[in-house]
Amino acid sequence: MDNRIDRFLIHPPATQWRGFRRFGLEFVWFGIKELRACLFAGLFFIAIFTVPRAGLSGIARYDLLLLIAIAIQLIMVASRLETWDELKAITLFHILGFGLELFKTSSAIGSWHYPEVGWSKIGGVPLFSGFMYAAVGSYIIQCWRLFDLKIRHHPPILCAVLLSLAIYANFFTHHFIGDYRWYIACVALGLYARSTVIFTPYDKTRRMPLLVAFMLIGFFIWLAENLGTFFGVWQYPNQIGAWATVHVGKWGAWSMLVMMTFTITLFLKDIKQRIHVAQ
Repeated sequence: MDNRIDRFLIHPPATQWRGFRRFGLEFVWFGIKELRACLFAGLFFIAIFTVPRAGLSGIARYDLLLLIAIAIQLIMVASRLETWDELKAITLFHILGFGLELFKTSSAIGSWHYPEVGWSKIGGVPLFSGFMYAAVGSYIIQCWRLFDLKIRHHPPILCAVLLSLAIYANFFTHHFIGDYRWYIACVALGLYARSTVIFTPYDKTRRMPLLVAFMLIGFFIWLAENLGTFFGVWQYPNQIGAWATVHVGKWGAWSMLVMMTFTITLFLKDIKQRIHVAQ
C-alpha cells in the first residue's frame, strides 16, 4: 500500500492551468517525483560524500556506510516507502552487483579497488558496495509506481531476458574472450527501437523512447560514479595518485546495466500488467 506522500504525488490536485504555467507545474512535479524515486539513492550517496574518510567514533568509513544503507532500507520498508516484494527485488540487485564487484576487484582482474580498511569487506570488497546497485533498482521500482509507467512495444520477455544475461555475462567474459558490448548494444537497439515508455509527470501522460530513458539514467549514474571516485570511496587504476574523470565508456556500460535491471523489475506482480509486448 502506498503511503500518503506517494498517494498525493500520484493523485495531485486538479488544475486548469495551460501554457507556460502548465509546463512549469509539470516540470516541478516531475522533479519532486524524481527526488522521491531517488530517495534511497540520494540518502545513500549523501552518506558516501559526507562520511569522513577516517570514519566516525572508531568505525571505519566502509563499515559505517553499510550500517547507514541498512538503516535507510529498514526505515523505507517500515514507513511503506517500499514494499517487502520490492525489497526482495532490490536484494537481488545487491547480490548481482556484489558478485560483479568481487570479480572486477580481484587480483586477477583489478578493474578498480577499494583502498580503505573495514571489517565488512569480503574478498577486498565492502558489503556496502552492493547497495550502489540496489539503489539503481530501487529508483526504477519507485518510478514504476510514482510515474504510473507503461511500456508500449516492449520486445518479447524471453528476448529481453536473454539480452540481460548477455549483458551481465559480458562484464565477466570480456576479460577472457573479447568484449562484445557493441554487438550486444546493436541487438538492444534493434529490440527496443520501437519501445516507448508512457509516464505521468502530473495528471497527463507523456511519452519517451525507452532507449533514451536507459541512456539518461545511465548518464546520471556515471556522474555519481565520478563523484564517488573523486571522494576516494573506490578508485580506478588511472586515478591512483591523481583523480581523473571516469572514462565516458562507463556511461554505456551503466546504460546497459540499467536495461538489465529494468528487465528484472518486469517480473514484479504489480508491473507485469503494464507491459505491452510487441508482436
